[in-house]
Amino acid sequence: MDKKSKILFAVVGLAIAISVGVTYWRIMVKKNYIISSQVDCDPATEKCFVWKCDATLGEGEDGACTGDPEVDVWYYKNAQRKAFNIPLCDPEKDETCLPFQCNEGEKDCSETLCDETNVPEGESCNDPEEYLKNNPAEEEEGDVSVEEGSEIEE
Repeated sequence: MDKKSKILFAVVGLAIAISVGVTYWRIMVKKNYIISSQVDCDPATEKCFVWKCDATLGEGEDGACTGDPEVDVWYYKNAQRKAFNIPLCDPEKDETCLPFQCNEGEKDCSETLCDETNVPEGESCNDPEEYLKNNPAEEEEGDVSVEEGSEIEE
């Protein structure tokens, strides 16, 4: 091998090593990439994507479809956030852990709600007004309503 070929191989090898090193630093050390996830959505206040379990599509083969709309329907939105901004906590164990909640002014953090242009095939969007009509807000425990003219016995 002549000297020019050796220099070319050394330069190409060095460029590849630098590229791999920079990529490793950016992704593994700095965590400078965006994570996208489907997160819970409040159908009473937001226009959410609606996923319904459908046994005819094979989704219920393992017993996933229960027949209970409370369990078989999921309201969600899509969220994106930089990995280095996501806290290291477990939302299943810690109620205050909100890994995809954007901080004010946070760059590269967003939520995507449902509209007619981004609905996945086989899913739909909910209408918050219609949802509230069909699912009236439940009174919280401890609230006692007394009708006018009635007396409370002691």
